[in-house]
Amino acid sequence: MRKQKLVVAISSRALFNLDESHAIFETQGKEAFCRYQIDHEDEILAPGYGFSLVKKFLSINESCPDDPMVEIILLSQNSADTGLRIFNSIAHHGLAITRAAFTSGASPYCYIAAFGAHLFLSTNADDVRKTLDAGFAAATILSGSSLTTQSHQLRIAFDGDSVLFSDESERIFQQQGLAKFAENERKEAKNPLPGGPFKDFLGALHFIQTQFDTASSPIRTALVTARSAPAHERVVRTLRAWGIRIDEALFLGGMPKGAFLQAFGADIFFDDQTGHCESAAKHVAAAHVPHGISNPKAPQD
Repeated sequence: MRKQKLVVAISSRALFNLDESHAIFETQGKEAFCRYQIDHEDEILAPGYGFSLVKKFLSINESCPDDPMVEIILLSQNSADTGLRIFNSIAHHGLAITRAAFTSGASPYCYIAAFGAHLFLSTNADDVRKTLDAGFAAATILSGSSLTTQSHQLRIAFDGDSVLFSDESERIFQQQGLAKFAENERKEAKNPLPGGPFKDFLGALHFIQTQFDTASSPIRTALVTARSAPAHERVVRTLRAWGIRIDEALFLGGMPKGAFLQAFGADIFFDDQTGHCESAAKHVAAAHVPHGISNPKAPQD
């Protein structure tokens, strides 16, 4: 029986370092950018913030080469013509990426559903917001991993409220304070939290984990949350109700997360608050999830 596949979409600027050509686009315009990319299409691009993460995702397939469990999709605002340099770099680095969408400047988020992607990683915050608004997990990757020693295991850490869970409890905390938040969580302890934008992605990771025994799983997950007892109970019961395993749960009661993420060995950490992401980025790769009450939408013109 064919295994369920985890599909991760990534932008070209998250996969490779395109800072030089992007600066040309910003200062000289699209035509100069296109000429530059074509003139340099045989020059290999250096890895970007998401490169090592992609390699770890793809390494999961080494245990099942005839029926891969993970697929990486490239979504790029380049044209197919200027995108030739990107595919040359993919081939050079030996990345098993064969599917792509090149949109010539348009946001590629509309292809997330067609590709069946569970997650979109980008450096473009606007594309990420559009993807989240469409109901898919997405994050703006802000940094690469600074770990000097890395496990072969893919290690992914998540914040709870507004990421794995909805922001309904976070709204009470921000609008009414800690005491009301704690009171609500005690009262609702046996009622599961609604899912947040990353619930389905966590579920897809969990499915892969179920194909291995715990000791040999290629993926390890962690919940790293500012919650503390007694607000922990609702989180535990929510994951139990979802039937989703999380390997480690850190209830930090407001302590800075960076040192704990480093101790876990996170390849990437997803959080809805930019301050937490910037702090975590000093230790591990961090990605911002612009969702929920901490990320109000800009007013429409």
